[in-house]
Amino acid sequence: MKTEQDNKTASNRRDFIKTTAIAAAAFMIVPRHVLGGPGYLAPSDRLLVAGIGVGGKGQSDLDMFNKSGKADIAFLCDVDDRRAANSIKAFPKAKYYKDWREMLDKEHKNFDAVSVSTPDHNHAIQALAAMQLGKHVYVQKPLTHDIYEARILTAAAKKYKVVTQMGNQGASNDGPRQMKEWYEAGLIGDVHTVYAWTNRPVWPQGIPWPTKKADIPKELDWNLWLGTAPEKDFVDKLVPFNWRGWWDYGTGALGDMGCHLIEAPFSVLNLKYAKEVEASVGSVYVDEFKRGYFPESCPPSSHVTLKFPKTNKTKGDVTLHWMDGGIQPERPEELEANETFGDGGNGTLFIGTKGKMMSETYSANPKLLPLSRNKDIKVAPKYARVPDGANGHYKQWVEAAIAGYGKQEVSSPFEIAGPLTEALLMANLAIRSFDIQKTVGGKTTYPGRYSKMLWDNDNMKVTNFDEANQFVKREYRKGWNNLTL
Repeated sequence: MKTEQDNKTASNRRDFIKTTAIAAAAFMIVPRHVLGGPGYLAPSDRLLVAGIGVGGKGQSDLDMFNKSGKADIAFLCDVDDRRAANSIKAFPKAKYYKDWREMLDKEHKNFDAVSVSTPDHNHAIQALAAMQLGKHVYVQKPLTHDIYEARILTAAAKKYKVVTQMGNQGASNDGPRQMKEWYEAGLIGDVHTVYAWTNRPVWPQGIPWPTKKADIPKELDWNLWLGTAPEKDFVDKLVPFNWRGWWDYGTGALGDMGCHLIEAPFSVLNLKYAKEVEASVGSVYVDEFKRGYFPESCPPSSHVTLKFPKTNKTKGDVTLHWMDGGIQPERPEELEANETFGDGGNGTLFIGTKGKMMSETYSANPKLLPLSRNKDIKVAPKYARVPDGANGHYKQWVEAAIAGYGKQEVSSPFEIAGPLTEALLMANLAIRSFDIQKTVGGKTTYPGRYSKMLWDNDNMKVTNFDEANQFVKREYRKGWNNLTL
């Protein structure tokens, strides 16, 4: 028969086991940086991720991190409760915040990495704040809204020694690697010209800013959504998608698709920073011989020409043509009349001294031209493939973040993504310069149209048209500090 002392001893033992189990469980989910600094492997060998912007693309990004089997979604943050609803349901254990600044301030000791999937104008300030706390970051494309921001984030990745990845999944596809192998094997000679094109935008552009103020949905914090952007009244049909067509928030078709289509030329040819740019844009006429003037909106279409200096992969300069709004380059003569150019609406074409090659969105399905050449390609694989291609882009970052800075390769680190983003934003600088007005003696002129802009890369400025430099760096709205390392 048990004595009172036996019962007391058993009770103490149960309490000890319970307390120990709770402590052990808590230990298992402590972020690795708390246990042993950057790169330390926690006992669970899992990455704790905080999401900023968790609806739409942000939701699918978090789902992919979770599916990697090596990440836990620890915190969620979104300015719009409606957009966050699905992620809140999918990750019920994740604590939810509306203000990303509050989340970083209160919870930074409780996660390892941050995924940023907000409108373009807030990418840089959110990503940099996370990096300065020692967090690995995954940032949706385009990396930033401004050229200056891209340069800052590129430097920050190196300074703070964190693992970075931009969300252009095609960088992890087999296509860029295969095209590098073909190019380095000499199958198309020396590339001197590249074309990239898209059927985007698939949202309104070339339109006036709405004059009618709308009621702010109760679930949306409009002030937080605006973030760094200028103060404006809320209007319908801006959130959650059509902001892409307005310069205060988005970066147009270039920001949406440029990273997917121009990544391959950067990868294959080792392009870095452009040295000159020129643009022409589609017109919208509001009356007979009266061209609309909508400087707040991206144009309905554009053709931009960027020139890049010689690299270790080319014999001379490379000219890159970007076309959007459904404009496409002339079909190569090697492509037969009924053969698909790119994937129909989007594509990339490399023109070399001995031949041509093309690919689709995400650099998928690369092909030599004429297509008959693809039957007898005998080039051995040289570059390691990312398991599961574009989908593996997420797991690649998770595993690299677990390993720690500099331990494992990622496909689109800011070292690569920064210059790539700058190229797109250089193109946008030329497009936006189209609408710069000057009025002298009652006559209005547009000095930024139909001219070539020369770029001083070290000083980040156009040297022959100073008015264009207003698009290099924005002034953030009052209360939002400009970026500093």
